[in-house]
Amino acid sequence: MALSKEQIAQRIAQELEDGFYVNLGIGIPTLVANYVPEGIEVILQSENGMLGMGQFPNKGKADADLINAGKQTVTILPGGSFFDSAASFAMIRGGHVDLTVLGAFEVTDQGDIASWKIPGKMVKGMGGAMDLVASAKNIIVAMQHTSRDGQSKLLKECTLPLTGVKCVKKIVSDLAVIEITDEGFLLLERAPGVSIDQIKAATEGRLIVRGEVPEMVL
Repeated sequence: MALSKEQIAQRIAQELEDGFYVNLGIGIPTLVANYVPEGIEVILQSENGMLGMGQFPNKGKADADLINAGKQTVTILPGGSFFDSAASFAMIRGGHVDLTVLGAFEVTDQGDIASWKIPGKMVKGMGGAMDLVASAKNIIVAMQHTSRDGQSKLLKECTLPLTGVKCVKKIVSDLAVIEITDEGFLLLERAPGVSIDQIKAATEGRLIVRGEVPEMVL
């Protein structure tokens, strides 16, 4: 069975480490805030000028003035801070973000990512993704493995405008956990109930399978 969006976020949360400064992109990545492991401190940053975001608010507890870059209401933890966009992007461009998690339309087996525009469709702007993929120390993509019509989104070459080149380190899709290597996509884990053959069929780019591939533990 393919993972739900929440399960993708839950698996990505396992990649967090104590003391990390983390930027969560729009979509599935924002859900990671709900699954930060107990016993560690992670400082969540939003490029619209927030540092120290918490989980999504409980029903009826939302503060309309507290929003992330995706215009979703969020909470702020004790010690959190607010600042202007210039300071936020100075933090990003200065290499002070340990990990960024973002969604993608396409990723190649070389680590290229297309995430900001589909030609012919209106786009409000490229957002902060181009700065994040150029500056973050580690980049994990949260995405669906295939499109709605079953076409692979893990490719040899992107067909859409690029956000960044050779920058993605790891992918957590609804089917698998994959590391980007010089040889291509290295299969690390598979979703519970998903076979290696299913992952191969859903992956256009070079896929490397070494020995037994364990199921994810969620």
